[in-house]
Amino acid sequence: MARRRLAEVAEKVGVSEATVSRVLNGKAGVSEDTRQAVLTALDVLGYERPTQLRGERNRLVGLVLPELQNPIFPAFADVVGNVLAQRGFTPVLCTKTAGGVAESEYVELLLDQHVSGVVFAGGLYAQADASHEHYERMRRRKLPAVLVNAAVDGLGFPGVSCDDAVAAEQCFRHLHALGHRRIGMVLGTSDHMPSRRKLAALRAAAAQAGVPVPDQAIEYTMFTVEGGQAAAGRLIERGYTGLVCASDPIAIGAIRAVKRRGLSVPGDVSIIGFDDSAFMTAIDPPLTTIRQPIEAMGRAAVEILAAQIGGGTVPLEELLFEPELVVRGSTAPPPAA
Repeated sequence: MARRRLAEVAEKVGVSEATVSRVLNGKAGVSEDTRQAVLTALDVLGYERPTQLRGERNRLVGLVLPELQNPIFPAFADVVGNVLAQRGFTPVLCTKTAGGVAESEYVELLLDQHVSGVVFAGGLYAQADASHEHYERMRRRKLPAVLVNAAVDGLGFPGVSCDDAVAAEQCFRHLHALGHRRIGMVLGTSDHMPSRRKLAALRAAAAQAGVPVPDQAIEYTMFTVEGGQAAAGRLIERGYTGLVCASDPIAIGAIRAVKRRGLSVPGDVSIIGFDDSAFMTAIDPPLTTIRQPIEAMGRAAVEILAAQIGGGTVPLEELLFEPELVVRGSTAPPPAA
């Protein structure tokens, strides 16, 4: 910064030019009140802050989402954005799109902007076979972050998750109580950690009940309506009458697969979704699904992030939130043998 500008800022705040210089260069030995006064004076006088201080001016927080097509992600962004705003932070929304900016590139952009922290709501941290090098860069830079829903081990960030094991148990017990014995699952990719947890828990509950869940009862797919339709179609052809789906869009695809075969939901096939995202009461039939407590999860994620930003020590163990099975019209007893 030119000497004249240093002098102007120093005069405005009532400190020495050396103190202003220390603030602008990120040097120690300046009180927090003085530092904030110098930064405010820069803004008031119309001078641009140094690059390394721009994120701090706006208290920016990255919010990284894998997509916006699934209504659960905009709903979560709304919760987190509101809570961040209440705490004086500005969310920077980063959404992965096909052929667009990759998650690792978003991380680089956020690091360049000197954001205060990042909330990830779904991402490559949930995929065992994906590259996790960009998380390691964040950790080396000591950038505060929170991972929402199940992550691979060893990334070194706190997490907030809906309890996938409890959710899968609830789904199995509901279908089993209705009389279903041929129960299948449509999950995300085989390396997807939440899907792995759901499968392990459902198999454990099924084993306890004496119901087999062989490999042919499991299908992996994309988290889309089209993926759900294709995968569910294979299970329907194999005679499965109760389908547990890893997302609501997958479940909608499963309903479509049933109807395309001239069958009915729930008369011939019962279907359970996951998330209880918007409009699940408006489809035909209304979807039985697992409700994630996104309000509580979003608030917890921001609280954990804010504690890290404030210099506090945050436990790395995962916080698990209880899901709720919401029973609607897409589940019923299986057709009579």
